[in-house]
Amino acid sequence: MDLMSGTSWLSDEEQRVWRDFSAAVNMLRAHLEAQLQRDAGMPHAYYEILVVLSEAPGRVLRMSELASATRSSRSRLSHAVARMEASGWVRRESCPTDRRGAFAHLTAAGLAALEDAAPGHVEAVRASLFDALTPEQMRRLGEISAAIRDRLAPRCAEAEAEEMERLEDGERAGG
Repeated sequence: MDLMSGTSWLSDEEQRVWRDFSAAVNMLRAHLEAQLQRDAGMPHAYYEILVVLSEAPGRVLRMSELASATRSSRSRLSHAVARMEASGWVRRESCPTDRRGAFAHLTAAGLAALEDAAPGHVEAVRASLFDALTPEQMRRLGEISAAIRDRLAPRCAEAEAEEMERLEDGERAGG
Protein backbone atom coordinates (compact mmCIF):
# COMPACT_ATOMS: atom_id res chain seq x y z
CA MET A 1 0.00 0.00 0.00
CA ASP A 2 1.20 3.48 -0.85
CA LEU A 3 1.08 5.27 2.49
CA MET A 4 0.96 8.70 0.86
CA SER A 5 -2.06 8.05 -1.39
CA GLY A 6 -3.73 5.20 0.52
CA THR A 7 -3.86 3.19 -2.72
CA SER A 8 -3.27 -0.55 -2.56
CA TRP A 9 -1.49 -0.99 -5.89
CA LEU A 10 -1.72 -4.25 -7.81
CA SER A 11 1.17 -6.66 -7.47
CA ASP A 12 2.95 -7.72 -10.66
CA GLU A 13 0.97 -10.97 -10.69
CA GLU A 14 -2.34 -9.19 -10.02
CA GLN A 15 -1.58 -6.74 -12.80
CA ARG A 16 -0.80 -9.59 -15.22
CA VAL A 17 -4.03 -11.44 -14.28
CA TRP A 18 -6.09 -8.25 -14.54
CA ARG A 19 -4.71 -7.43 -17.98
CA ASP A 20 -5.18 -11.00 -19.24
CA PHE A 21 -8.75 -11.09 -17.89
CA SER A 22 -9.59 -7.68 -19.35
CA ALA A 23 -8.12 -8.58 -22.74
CA ALA A 24 -9.94 -11.94 -22.80
CA VAL A 25 -13.32 -10.36 -21.93
CA ASN A 26 -12.85 -7.59 -24.51
CA MET A 27 -11.78 -10.05 -27.22
CA LEU A 28 -14.68 -12.41 -26.44
CA ARG A 29 -17.20 -9.56 -26.55
CA ALA A 30 -15.77 -8.28 -29.85
CA HIS A 31 -15.81 -11.78 -31.36
CA LEU A 32 -19.42 -12.44 -30.32
CA GLU A 33 -20.51 -8.97 -31.47
CA ALA A 34 -18.92 -9.53 -34.90
CA GLN A 35 -20.48 -13.00 -35.22
CA LEU A 36 -23.99 -11.74 -34.48
CA GLN A 37 -23.62 -8.74 -36.79
CA ARG A 38 -22.25 -10.89 -39.61
CA ASP A 39 -24.58 -13.89 -39.29
CA ALA A 40 -27.79 -12.38 -37.87
CA GLY A 41 -27.55 -8.68 -38.69
CA MET A 42 -28.01 -7.63 -35.09
CA PRO A 43 -25.81 -6.29 -32.32
CA HIS A 44 -25.28 -8.36 -29.20
CA ALA A 45 -27.40 -5.91 -27.18
CA TYR A 46 -30.44 -6.70 -29.36
CA TYR A 47 -29.81 -10.43 -29.02
CA GLU A 48 -29.68 -10.03 -25.25
CA ILE A 49 -32.98 -8.11 -25.23
CA LEU A 50 -34.63 -10.79 -27.37
CA VAL A 51 -33.35 -13.55 -25.05
CA VAL A 52 -34.60 -11.80 -21.91
CA LEU A 53 -38.02 -11.15 -23.45
CA SER A 54 -38.25 -14.75 -24.74
CA GLU A 55 -37.74 -16.03 -21.19
CA ALA A 56 -40.22 -13.61 -19.55
CA PRO A 57 -43.75 -14.74 -18.69
CA GLY A 58 -45.92 -14.06 -21.72
CA ARG A 59 -42.77 -12.72 -23.44
CA VAL A 60 -43.52 -9.30 -21.92
CA LEU A 61 -41.58 -7.10 -19.46
CA ARG A 62 -41.83 -3.57 -18.17
CA MET A 63 -39.15 -1.46 -19.82
CA SER A 64 -37.61 -0.76 -16.38
CA GLU A 65 -37.33 -4.50 -15.68
CA LEU A 66 -35.89 -5.11 -19.13
CA ALA A 67 -33.29 -2.37 -18.56
CA SER A 68 -32.31 -3.96 -15.26
CA ALA A 69 -32.19 -7.48 -16.70
CA THR A 70 -29.95 -6.38 -19.59
CA ARG A 71 -27.83 -4.06 -17.42
CA SER A 72 -28.66 -1.21 -19.74
CA SER A 73 -29.47 2.42 -19.12
CA ARG A 74 -33.07 3.36 -19.78
CA SER A 75 -32.12 5.70 -22.58
CA ARG A 76 -29.92 3.11 -24.29
CA LEU A 77 -32.66 0.48 -23.93
CA SER A 78 -35.31 2.86 -25.25
CA HIS A 79 -33.20 3.57 -28.33
CA ALA A 80 -32.58 -0.15 -28.91
CA VAL A 81 -36.25 -1.03 -28.48
CA ALA A 82 -37.24 1.74 -30.93
CA ARG A 83 -34.91 0.22 -33.54
CA MET A 84 -36.21 -3.26 -32.78
CA GLU A 85 -39.80 -1.99 -33.14
CA ALA A 86 -38.87 -0.72 -36.61
CA SER A 87 -37.68 -4.25 -37.43
CA GLY A 88 -40.94 -5.69 -36.10
CA TRP A 89 -39.18 -7.67 -33.35
CA VAL A 90 -40.62 -5.84 -30.35
CA ARG A 91 -43.84 -3.96 -29.69
CA ARG A 92 -44.10 -1.29 -26.99
CA GLU A 93 -47.30 -0.70 -25.09
CA SER A 94 -48.10 1.97 -22.51
CA CYS A 95 -48.77 0.85 -18.98
CA PRO A 96 -52.46 1.47 -18.16
CA THR A 97 -51.75 2.12 -14.46
CA ASP A 98 -48.60 4.25 -14.77
CA ARG A 99 -48.46 6.82 -17.57
CA ARG A 100 -44.63 6.89 -17.39
CA GLY A 101 -44.34 3.11 -17.65
CA ALA A 102 -44.28 0.95 -20.75
CA PHE A 103 -44.13 -2.72 -21.60
CA ALA A 104 -41.96 -4.41 -24.22
CA HIS A 105 -43.59 -7.36 -26.00
CA LEU A 106 -41.59 -9.87 -28.02
CA THR A 107 -43.33 -10.33 -31.37
CA ALA A 108 -43.48 -13.51 -33.47
CA ALA A 109 -40.95 -11.89 -35.83
CA GLY A 110 -38.67 -11.15 -32.88
CA LEU A 111 -38.88 -14.74 -31.66
CA ALA A 112 -38.12 -15.96 -35.19
CA ALA A 113 -35.09 -13.61 -35.39
CA LEU A 114 -33.85 -14.99 -32.07
CA GLU A 115 -34.39 -18.59 -33.17
CA ASP A 116 -32.46 -17.88 -36.38
CA ALA A 117 -29.57 -16.18 -34.54
CA ALA A 118 -29.25 -18.57 -31.59
CA PRO A 119 -27.51 -21.57 -33.24
CA GLY A 120 -24.65 -19.48 -34.63
CA HIS A 121 -24.31 -17.50 -31.42
CA VAL A 122 -24.23 -20.63 -29.26
CA GLU A 123 -21.62 -22.17 -31.54
CA ALA A 124 -19.48 -19.01 -31.30
CA VAL A 125 -19.75 -19.03 -27.50
CA ARG A 126 -18.84 -22.71 -27.36
CA ALA A 127 -15.91 -22.40 -29.76
CA SER A 128 -14.44 -19.25 -28.24
CA LEU A 129 -15.03 -19.95 -24.54
CA PHE A 130 -15.93 -23.47 -23.50
CA ASP A 131 -13.83 -25.37 -26.04
CA ALA A 132 -10.76 -23.52 -24.72
CA LEU A 133 -11.34 -24.82 -21.16
CA THR A 134 -11.05 -28.16 -19.43
CA PRO A 135 -14.10 -29.24 -17.40
CA GLU A 136 -12.25 -28.22 -14.21
CA GLN A 137 -11.40 -24.78 -15.64
CA MET A 138 -15.02 -24.33 -16.66
CA ARG A 139 -16.17 -25.18 -13.12
CA ARG A 140 -13.65 -22.73 -11.65
CA LEU A 141 -14.63 -20.02 -14.15
CA GLY A 142 -18.24 -20.48 -13.02
CA GLU A 143 -17.23 -20.08 -9.38
CA ILE A 144 -15.06 -17.04 -10.13
CA SER A 145 -17.76 -15.41 -12.25
CA ALA A 146 -20.38 -15.97 -9.53
CA ALA A 147 -18.06 -14.50 -6.88
CA ILE A 148 -17.47 -11.36 -8.96
CA ARG A 149 -21.16 -11.05 -9.83
CA ASP A 150 -22.21 -11.49 -6.20
CA ARG A 151 -19.67 -8.89 -5.08
CA LEU A 152 -20.85 -6.33 -7.64
CA ALA A 153 -24.62 -7.00 -7.54
CA PRO A 154 -25.34 -4.84 -4.46
CA ARG A 155 -23.29 -1.96 -5.89
CA CYS A 156 -25.08 -2.22 -9.23
CA ALA A 157 -28.49 -2.29 -7.53
CA GLU A 158 -27.51 0.75 -5.47
CA ALA A 159 -26.37 2.64 -8.58
CA GLU A 160 -29.59 1.69 -10.39
CA ALA A 161 -31.68 2.96 -7.46
CA GLU A 162 -29.73 6.23 -7.43
CA GLU A 163 -30.29 6.63 -11.18
CA MET A 164 -34.03 6.02 -10.75
CA GLU A 165 -34.17 8.62 -7.98
CA ARG A 166 -32.24 11.11 -10.11
CA LEU A 167 -34.63 10.60 -13.04
CA GLU A 168 -37.69 10.92 -10.84
CA ASP A 169 -36.30 14.10 -9.25
CA GLY A 170 -35.70 15.51 -12.73
CA GLU A 171 -39.24 14.71 -13.81
CA ARG A 172 -40.71 16.34 -10.70
CA ALA A 173 -38.58 19.46 -11.21
CA GLY A 174 -39.45 19.67 -14.91
CA GLY A 175 -43.10 18.88 -14.75
